[in-house]
Amino acid sequence: MDFGKGFCVLPALFLCLGAVTGLQTAPANAAASCVVPDRARARDLGIAPGILPPGPLNAITDVPGVLVGQVTLVRGQSIRTGATAILPHGGNIFQNKVPAGVFVENGFGKSAGLSQIAELGEIETPIVLTNTLAVARGMEAILDWTLARPGNEAVKSVNAVVGETNDSELNDIRGRAITPAEILEAIKTAKSGPVEEGAVGAGTGTVAFGWKGGIGTSSRKLPPSLGGYTVGVLVQSNYGGILTVDGARIGEKLGQYYLKGEVDSAVANGSIMIVVATDAPLSDRNLTRLAKRAIAGVARTGSSFTNGSGDYVLSFSTAQSVRRTAEWRAAGTPHPEISNDNVSPLFQAAVEATEEAIYNSLFMAKTTTSYNVVSKKNVTVKQVPLAAIMKKPPNCP
Repeated sequence: MDFGKGFCVLPALFLCLGAVTGLQTAPANAAASCVVPDRARARDLGIAPGILPPGPLNAITDVPGVLVGQVTLVRGQSIRTGATAILPHGGNIFQNKVPAGVFVENGFGKSAGLSQIAELGEIETPIVLTNTLAVARGMEAILDWTLARPGNEAVKSVNAVVGETNDSELNDIRGRAITPAEILEAIKTAKSGPVEEGAVGAGTGTVAFGWKGGIGTSSRKLPPSLGGYTVGVLVQSNYGGILTVDGARIGEKLGQYYLKGEVDSAVANGSIMIVVATDAPLSDRNLTRLAKRAIAGVARTGSSFTNGSGDYVLSFSTAQSVRRTAEWRAAGTPHPEISNDNVSPLFQAAVEATEEAIYNSLFMAKTTTSYNVVSKKNVTVKQVPLAAIMKKPPNCP
């Protein structure tokens, strides 16, 4: 270690040390700023997976045109749920469809609309993420929004796309509290800009690796020599395994992981929904290939991909040149798209952004308490302890 550049160590609080000649304690005001934050994004903790830089927001909304809206329900002792809506663009998505791909690593899930994406290679509605028993209500919200769009007066069939994870540990999922109107509000209020992370939206009641999971996002920007394209990812984390953070075996360090003591359990069950967006002009076939690579990012976090884990990836391109407008559909001629030989950097971007989005979903989520209506017990799922994870505290000289 180069002591001349300074480093941080972790006792009860972080002490920041630097060296001009030998080791010297940093000024008191600098040391005071080097405490462990309660919640922070991965990069604020010195954790920056991969080699590619993030976009300006380090979020899926770095991809031009992508909008995100969320509604969070925290009511009484047992309602901890919500919905997250991702719009590929702000126009009439049904009339201006986007090429898309889907990949299912393990199909323990109840999502809607995936078979038509796989068959036709396109998305024609907002994507809604919510809880398992609210999928039908997510579909209703999408239908209400789509059928009401000007220009859709003659529409008779809509492929509503809804993803889910099961938040029943912290949420009275059987009560089906969230309504189509509330989910519709997430669609209507979707916007560009920063995306709220942690225990919000569809991540309000989720659990990951035994700690509080949630919504997380990240992005990667390719250099101009590789096209300058952006890949953005948003995740709803609700799965498990042996938590690994940027190569560090955190789950084992903290004594909380799947198969601890060689006893099988359901602790690694659950699901993850992943949405990958890019402005690269990709065909639906290469978008499916892009979706597959996102699973490598999940693997890097220590997922066990158990029998009870549903692992789903949706991907789409916002590029105008491949958008499936009425004119595009009528032309019947090829449109410019990236060749197979040039997609590999995008694959790398998807892996890195997925990994970091998952970390953000965990690191931004706060301890949540609820009453489990099935077990009839109060349940508290703690936030992952950042002190055991961070490589260096923010503001440390």
